[in-house]
Amino acid sequence: MRLIVKVLKAAVLAAILLVTGVFVWLALAPPELLRVGTGYAAKMVCSNVFLARRDPEAVLALDVQAPGHPLLKLIGIEVDAEDKVVAARMLGAFAAGTAVYREGLGCASVPDGEVEAARAVAATPVPPRPAADPAALWPNGEQTGPTDSRIAALLADPALGGPGMRAVVVIKDGRLVGEAYGPGFSATTPLLGWSMAKTVNAAIIGRLVEEGRLALDDDRLLADWTDGPHAAIRLRDLLAMESGLEFNEDYGDVTDVTRMLYLEPDMAGFSLAKPVMARTGASFSYASGTSVLLTRIWMSRFSDPSEALAYPRKALFDPLGMTSAVLEADAAGTFVGSSYLYATARDWARFGQFLVDDGVSNGERLLPQGFVAAMQRPTAASGGRYTEMQAWQVGPGDEPDESFGLTPETFWLQGHDGQVVAVIPSERLVVVRLGLTPSKLGYRPQKLVKAVSDALR
Repeated sequence: MRLIVKVLKAAVLAAILLVTGVFVWLALAPPELLRVGTGYAAKMVCSNVFLARRDPEAVLALDVQAPGHPLLKLIGIEVDAEDKVVAARMLGAFAAGTAVYREGLGCASVPDGEVEAARAVAATPVPPRPAADPAALWPNGEQTGPTDSRIAALLADPALGGPGMRAVVVIKDGRLVGEAYGPGFSATTPLLGWSMAKTVNAAIIGRLVEEGRLALDDDRLLADWTDGPHAAIRLRDLLAMESGLEFNEDYGDVTDVTRMLYLEPDMAGFSLAKPVMARTGASFSYASGTSVLLTRIWMSRFSDPSEALAYPRKALFDPLGMTSAVLEADAAGTFVGSSYLYATARDWARFGQFLVDDGVSNGERLLPQGFVAAMQRPTAASGGRYTEMQAWQVGPGDEPDESFGLTPETFWLQGHDGQVVAVIPSERLVVVRLGLTPSKLGYRPQKLVKAVSDALR
């Protein structure tokens, strides 16, 4: 009995010390870091619940807590399904984060708590998404035809799909020849592309260039940019990440990128106030703030905000048949063109096929001649890694001389935690790979793309 009492006392003492340590740690942690954590949790749960129809506790456990910082383990969530608001707090009481869903615009982080103001940006609803023809063959519908046995064999190898794989789709000669999905995910699940949104945002700008509303050499891009260095920044400088603007893209702490995404209701307003730190066009600096500025710029070309909010669907998603695609807007109503686009793997593949087809869809040219070529063309300032149009010439972790044997014309959409679309125009090949795969795991999707390319030759 005495032994049992001693064990119980030790367990209680350990629990007290643990709880005390947690509260001390929370007391010492920077308040803004805690708010980044809860803002991130609220936003991720909100989008995955109301866009992807996933279970909120599963999203919290798998997407937020499992791969992240220890403080994320302390976060709990509340989902108001009727009001479509998600709240997240540390230990149920600290550092509240909030996100709200707006139909057609997805979820927005609301760091200032002004939920109704964030909801009001969608007062004029974005037009409803047209349904895909269930009887038509992909890409015009959802019928896929027979799976290529060579691809099916490759996709059965978990090492090629990688840890945390949620979807792989392979397109050859405009036909879906193979696909695979992780447990709990399917062809109808919209998945977050993270920074792959940057390349889609560039294509939206390409539509405006084709329509004559923008030109790549435009400067004096924003009314706030009246001083010499800011006024001299051209559209093409921003697209190539060569603006010279200050922006810290490091994650894991309170930096410019985490502040912008989770502490600022007006993300573009935060980014446009950054100073010019380097000569425009002379140096490469990858920055999500730049991509949000690009969105603010193209949206400013519409006098009616409701027209700007409807433009991605009208100009790009509907013509391509991307019926699941939702580009999310921040609390101020600016699309987060750096990070927040949800679409099914099949719809990500539709965008890849659009690039294989040089910006032509159903016989209609949607992007200017040469625009997709600029997406493939590496810049000198990036050391040959990044291209002129918000895409990558090299795969994740690559250097220009390390291609895994892929043809040099291969170019990539890339996003956080293992999101890629590989595009090989000469082979008319698109490979989409989506998942939850932190870079520390060392997964390289190039091996998958090379195996698919070899199998289909």
